[in-house]
Amino acid sequence: MNSTLLLQPGSIAFGPDCLKKLAEDRLISVSERILLLVATPVLGAVEAPVAVMKAAGKSVEVFEYNFPGEPTFALFDTLVEKTKPFNADCIVGVGGGSVLDCAKLLAALTHNTQKLEDVVGIGFLNGRSMKLICAPTTAGTGSEMSPNAILLNEVTMAKSGIISPYLVPDTVYIDPALTVSLPSRLTAETGMDALCHCIEAFTNKFAHPAVDTYALRGIGLIAENLEKACKDGADMDARSALALGSMYGGMVLGPVNTSAVHALSYGLGGKFHVPHGLANAILLPEVLRFNMSADVKRHAELAIALGVAPQATDEATALAGIEKVEAISKACGIPQHLTEIGITEEVLPELADIAMNVTRLLNNNPRVVTKEDAIAIYKKLL
Repeated sequence: MNSTLLLQPGSIAFGPDCLKKLAEDRLISVSERILLLVATPVLGAVEAPVAVMKAAGKSVEVFEYNFPGEPTFALFDTLVEKTKPFNADCIVGVGGGSVLDCAKLLAALTHNTQKLEDVVGIGFLNGRSMKLICAPTTAGTGSEMSPNAILLNEVTMAKSGIISPYLVPDTVYIDPALTVSLPSRLTAETGMDALCHCIEAFTNKFAHPAVDTYALRGIGLIAENLEKACKDGADMDARSALALGSMYGGMVLGPVNTSAVHALSYGLGGKFHVPHGLANAILLPEVLRFNMSADVKRHAELAIALGVAPQATDEATALAGIEKVEAISKACGIPQHLTEIGITEEVLPELADIAMNVTRLLNNNPRVVTKEDAIAIYKKLL
C-alpha cells in the first residue's frame, strides 16, 4: 500500500442552520477584525452572527461577492485591493466554489509578499497568517475541504490551480439549509461536479484505500439524492445527503485529485465560459468509457456504488454504471452534447491543446490521453 497524505480542516460543523452559530466559533473569539466574503444571494444568512460579533466588540466588514462567472486573476487582484485596507486577521468565506477559492487566497496572500502569479502550481505558497473559515452554499466544488484554489488566467484562457496545505481552512460550516434556495439547474451542475470528484478519485491512477472510502460513500450519496434535490429543493434530507457527498468529494481532492474529465473541461470553462459543473457532467460518461479498459474491475465497483445491480461480467457492470451516470445527468436536465452548449467541431483542436497543458491532472488518469484521444472524446459528444 502506497503512502498518502490526507489534509482536513481543523474542525467541521455539519447540519442544517449550523452557520447560525458562527459567532460562537473559537476562531472568531480570538479574532479582532473579521472580514466576511459573502455571495449576494446568502447575505441574509450572515446578518444574525455578524450582529452578535459586533455586539461582542469585534470589528466586522461584510464584502459582497457579486462578480459574474468564475474568478479571474484580475478579479482576485481587485479583491485584494478593496479588502486589504480593513487589515483583517480572520477571513470568512460564505458562497460557492468561486467565493471560497477567493477567500482562501485572500487569507493566504493579503499579508504576504508573494503575489498570485508566484504561487500557481503545487506547493509554492509559503504560508498563511490569517485565520480562515469557509461555509459552502452549493453541494459541489468541495473547496471548503480541499487544499486547492482554481482561478482563470485571462492570458492563457485556461484555469490555473494553486495547491497548498495552507489553503485548507481552519474551520468549516457545512450547512445544507444554505443550499435550499439554489436553483435546480445549479443544483444539478454542482452536484454532478461533486460526483465527478468522487468518481475521478476512485478511478484515479493514484487511488488509495484511505481515499476510496470517502469516494465510494460520496458516489452513493450523490447518485441517490441528486435528482430528488433537483425536483424538490426543499427536501432537506436530500440536500443534507448532497452536502455530505460534496464534503467527501472535497476530501479526496487533496490526496488524489481529479483526472482527465477535469483536464478536458478546462478549455470549455476558460475559453468558452461553460460552467464548470456542466462541462464535467457532459464529459464524464465518455471519459469513463475511454478509461474503463485500464481497470474494468474498479469501474465495475464504481457501478455498484452508483446503485447498479451486478451484471454477468465486470465489463457489463461497468458499462451499466456509465449508463447510470448518464441517466442521472439526463434526469436532472443537463445537456448531453457539446453542440447543445454552442461548441462546434472546428474548435476541438484548440480545446485539446488547452487540455494537454493540464498535466497535473492528466498524469492522474488511469489511461494515457493524447491530443488525438482528447479530440476523439470531444467528437463523440458533439
